[in-house]
Amino acid sequence: MTERRTALVASLALLAMTASWGSTFFLIKDLLDRVPTLDFLAVRFAVASVALFVLAPRAVGRLSAESRRHALVLGLLYGVAQILQTAGLAHTAASVSGFITGMYVVFTPLLAAWILKTRITRLTWAAVALATAGLAVLTLNGLSLGYGEAITLVAAVIYALHIVGLGAWSKPDEALGMSIVQLVVITLVCLTATAPDGIVLPATRGDWLSLLYMALVAGAAALVVQTWAQAHLPPTRCAIIMSLEPVFAALFAVLLGDESVTSRLVVGGLMVLTAMVVVEIVPRRKIEGEVPHLAV
Repeated sequence: MTERRTALVASLALLAMTASWGSTFFLIKDLLDRVPTLDFLAVRFAVASVALFVLAPRAVGRLSAESRRHALVLGLLYGVAQILQTAGLAHTAASVSGFITGMYVVFTPLLAAWILKTRITRLTWAAVALATAGLAVLTLNGLSLGYGEAITLVAAVIYALHIVGLGAWSKPDEALGMSIVQLVVITLVCLTATAPDGIVLPATRGDWLSLLYMALVAGAAALVVQTWAQAHLPPTRCAIIMSLEPVFAALFAVLLGDESVTSRLVVGGLMVLTAMVVVEIVPRRKIEGEVPHLAV
């Protein structure tokens, strides 16, 4: 498979992963009426960890010590970001939280330029700006800056660090092993946050089915796809593709929920989609696409 075709497959895989994330929003909204958020996260990632380990029990053993260390750092970043985003959501509107979290699309190129010394093209910066504006149209009804917004912004920066780290450290043949380590670490972070007051489990068959879908498809499989895809794509390109998550969330809410199509959904969604198309047609040159692998 040629490098260009591999990059296309990676982009499509990342797009499918983003769609799976978007499909969980209405499920999570329903489930969190009965299961506390951190308890849900801990159980979700625990199930994902066990499932992936059973599928590939030797994958972690094949990792080098350096790759295990990288996966540990990435898991810590993602787990802390999950907790901060959750804590912020308790102090701000869901739409505002969604927009601020989506700001990782801005922080990713900034961090990639600073940490990885990559040069970002003007066209890519234009795509970043367009995606950010699209997210604003799609989600915002107003924006103020308080405690909830501040810690959500920190979560967005950490998500961007995770994206940049995956871009620098992931290798196609280590996607399974690194995903397992990340999931285990994320589980431990979430368990540490919620274990002191006990863990509430889903009580019905329907809730367990929803959780299993989110753990296996939008959890374990999605992280493997992201880890593999980011071995072939630059971080900024990945962030712009993943900024389609709220667009997919809105589409699934219309198709499977009781929400209706609005002009904001159409305009904002088209803006983010256009940003993705723009970044996909950027010439594949070293100025933006080839990321050095960092050591820690």
